[in-house]
Amino acid sequence: MDNDAYYKMLDASARKIRETDVKTERFLLKNIDWRDRLIQISGSRGAGKTTMLLQHMKSAFKDCPDAALYVSLDNLWFETNSLMELVDLHYKNGGTHVFIDEVHYLKDWQLIVKNLYDDYPRMNIVYTGSSLLKIDSDSGDLSRRQIIYNLPGLSFREYLSFEGILDLEPVQLPLLLETHKQIADAIASDKHILKHFAEYLQHGYYPFYKEVYSGYEQRLSQVTNQILESDYPAIEKINYSTVQKIRKMLYILAQSCPQTPKMSELYGQLETDRNQGLKMLYVLDKANLLNILSSEKSTLKNMGRPDKIYCDNTNIMYSLTESINIGTKRETFFLNQLKSAGYEVLYPPKGDFLVDGKYLFEVGGKDKTFSQIKDIPDSYLAIDDIENGRGCRIPLWMFGLLY
Repeated sequence: MDNDAYYKMLDASARKIRETDVKTERFLLKNIDWRDRLIQISGSRGAGKTTMLLQHMKSAFKDCPDAALYVSLDNLWFETNSLMELVDLHYKNGGTHVFIDEVHYLKDWQLIVKNLYDDYPRMNIVYTGSSLLKIDSDSGDLSRRQIIYNLPGLSFREYLSFEGILDLEPVQLPLLLETHKQIADAIASDKHILKHFAEYLQHGYYPFYKEVYSGYEQRLSQVTNQILESDYPAIEKINYSTVQKIRKMLYILAQSCPQTPKMSELYGQLETDRNQGLKMLYVLDKANLLNILSSEKSTLKNMGRPDKIYCDNTNIMYSLTESINIGTKRETFFLNQLKSAGYEVLYPPKGDFLVDGKYLFEVGGKDKTFSQIKDIPDSYLAIDDIENGRGCRIPLWMFGLLY
């Protein structure tokens, strides 16, 4: 590779940075310590990882733009060119940072990233990849070298900010439970919160909603297809038949959420055995297309007997199902926002959700009562269709303020 090829990539990088909009930022942008030498950012496709990288580069390198290079490994250019050689030229030309997008499209990516880290000790490396990424200790031990971050889709709090409606700092769950009435009194009365909440549930989870109009659900279907047809095959050696079975599993489960189907019958429909079916279920969960709820901490073993299966978020519900059950939509939102905020959520003997082993929640409409969880300490109702709560009755929308 010669300098001309390098300069073309540097020019392409500068163009993408220059054209990146900085009006709206994801919460993770300010939470990352960009000084670390090796950073992995994984998460849902469509969550805004690429935009976040470019926004950081635009801000951090405005006085020395050639010090940082952005590349995306799904670019056909890398079919005949080497990332190692490109980084070497960048380093020799005074580069100090490289931002690598879609790393899972690179064969032997773990070993190559490790070599870059070891061979260029003054180079900072940030890379993004699918939430399906797995760290294989046999292919270069990255676990002790890197810092890992995960980027979920937009919280309701972020959506309100993206829409220019309201700017709030995230609220930790214990503080929300204690002061929800004061928080709601301060913001809900003149903001038409329930109207915005309904819109968010249908089209506000993925930041690209601002780029499309009537085609949002079609775009979301394309994202789902890309995860299953491109991202997963880039990570695992699978054939087209397996991809089709995973797609069929997703649609079958989406239609029955949140009921738990008889897994043996499901595997029969897919013409597969339990072990293969279990792997397929695990893929859909890791890919942030489904949310598996169990009474125990999630492992590959107990995933075979989940207590409930949900779509990952309500936007996916709208793209996969024709009729939306209101109760399922409420529970899907609650589970998604709590897990995305980093809380552990399990299926309890009573109630709908047990959070961090302490807080018990029932989710429902404004007529919901405590009858199912009465006399249980630290129990709460997450109530839809109300702007303000009282006591242990908390508006459902407020659980979107956690991150």
